[in-house]
Amino acid sequence: MADSLRHRGPDDGGSWNDEATGVALGHRRLSVVDLSPAGHQPMTSACGRFVIVYNGEIYNAAEVRTELETAGQRPSWRGHSDTEIILEACAHWGVEAATKRLIGMFAFALWDRKERHMALVRDRLGIKPLYWGQFGDLFVFGSELKALRCHPGWRPEIDRNAITAFLRHNYIPAPHSIYRGVRKLEPGHILIVSPGSEPVITAFWSMEEVARSGQAERLDLSDADAIDRLESLLMDAVGRRMIADVPLGALLSGGIDSSTVVALMQAQSPRPIRTFSIGFREQGYNEAQHAKAVAAHLGTDHTELYVEPSHALEVIPRLPTMFDEPFADSSQVPTFLVSEMTRAHVTVALSGDGGDELFAGYNRYLFAAGMWRRLGLLPPLARRAFAGLIHRLSPQHWNRVFGLAPARWLPPQPGDKLHKLAGILAGDADAFYLGLVSHWQEPETLVLGATEPRGLLWDPAVGRLVPDFIERMQYLDTRTYLPDDILVKVDRASMAVALEARVPLLDHRVVEFAWKLPPRFKIRHGQGKWLLRQVLHRHVPQALIDRPKMGFGIPIDSWLRGPLRDWAEALLDEGRLRAEGWLDPAPVRQKWREHLSGHRNWQYLLWDVLMLQAWLEHQKAG
Repeated sequence: MADSLRHRGPDDGGSWNDEATGVALGHRRLSVVDLSPAGHQPMTSACGRFVIVYNGEIYNAAEVRTELETAGQRPSWRGHSDTEIILEACAHWGVEAATKRLIGMFAFALWDRKERHMALVRDRLGIKPLYWGQFGDLFVFGSELKALRCHPGWRPEIDRNAITAFLRHNYIPAPHSIYRGVRKLEPGHILIVSPGSEPVITAFWSMEEVARSGQAERLDLSDADAIDRLESLLMDAVGRRMIADVPLGALLSGGIDSSTVVALMQAQSPRPIRTFSIGFREQGYNEAQHAKAVAAHLGTDHTELYVEPSHALEVIPRLPTMFDEPFADSSQVPTFLVSEMTRAHVTVALSGDGGDELFAGYNRYLFAAGMWRRLGLLPPLARRAFAGLIHRLSPQHWNRVFGLAPARWLPPQPGDKLHKLAGILAGDADAFYLGLVSHWQEPETLVLGATEPRGLLWDPAVGRLVPDFIERMQYLDTRTYLPDDILVKVDRASMAVALEARVPLLDHRVVEFAWKLPPRFKIRHGQGKWLLRQVLHRHVPQALIDRPKMGFGIPIDSWLRGPLRDWAEALLDEGRLRAEGWLDPAPVRQKWREHLSGHRNWQYLLWDVLMLQAWLEHQKAG
């Protein structure tokens, strides 16, 4: 099981077992802090009672160690690894109290030899993964599903219902996985299991409580004070994540988030920071020139890679193995490629993920709120009539109409987005947003014999918890899209090449501060991330940054009509789909024909099906 995760930890490995109780722990190590054998895992506490396996980094380990020593706990420290500090903190304060002290990203398992129970713990935002499953008397867990599959007691059964969730979201939302009986431990939770008993799961940190208390305790700050507070907090969060005993750099897209992280890194470094970016030849997808300009202004040591379709073709066969279950965020490809390039130079890289969710940066927030402010006043019958008018013109015709407006006012492919809008106008604001973020709108009609599991996005209580529509969208994304899509993509793509990716904007102190900010600090003058922009403008000229937001995607639409067409055609073959028995072939084939004709751009819906098909093919081969 541990050997299957060698890519995550190529530097060292070990196992520990207690034959009398039937407990075994395995670990693979990527050595980042304390490269000596003193950081070897599994690790046993000084008192001999606890054994730990752990993945991640703790950025306040030195302070926790000092607190332990002040409390009179002075074990004969074997080194300065954060693993040892977590272990001794749990031994002294208990798992929950120790975990609440930690600043960082982590997933760990702690076996208590005295009480005979196992604690599984996952960090507050879900930066590091943790799967667990039960098959009779067998309880297994691991960072990736491939580790669980190695166990001789593994009894895999694909969950047909999870496929419907995947086709809606392009990921499988926690706590579900693609397999029955296997779940993801949700962020901010602790699972306790003992031999012969059912697992008990509790929260040590709650995004729900952060949102509730943040709205109730809004900060009364001037603009200048708010900028100072955020800059100070981010400077600390970034500085802590620059601690490493190995080479370190940053992923730089040239956007607000990554540019802020790099600027604050360079402000704290006497040497040029290593920065890495990726570019595309296709217009509308390339941010490399913007990243290069930011790097030049900050004086970083910059490296860039331009992606060709041939690069994607080389990566695509690896995706089912890399992600272990169907996953279809197409930016998985460039994320892997920039990670692979970066790993050739450094072992640790900081990234800017999380800024959109915390500071209202996604285009869809302003778009959805603005549209609903107008359309929500109309009765459902009138909205349906309006949708009918939209459908009278094709997406191509709408693109030509929108071509008269300035590009900075429009999202990419406005005609397709308008048609999608027309299909989701009949419900309330929450249904409107669900439709906006869904790929296949009715996945139950596509997956044969399945029922879609419904989670947070359908929960009416969220509207009462977060009344403001934009903040509610931020909250939902922070609980769903961020941990289940963005952070999965970054973790699997980076760890596939043993690159540790650190995300300073998701320091839980930054998250808690952001939720206490009045909305005016996030959206102002029709633009998101106002406060984050002001921090960045202290380091980088506004002219280098202010431009329309561009997603980190790849030109899947044209590649599917070109270099990826044969690969896609084989996976979408009607006879194959019918024989496999998971999907109704008719709607898939219809969208494939429409896409190839150029009449519609179904890139995202087709990529979902293609990633499912590629994963199913890998399962048969395995």
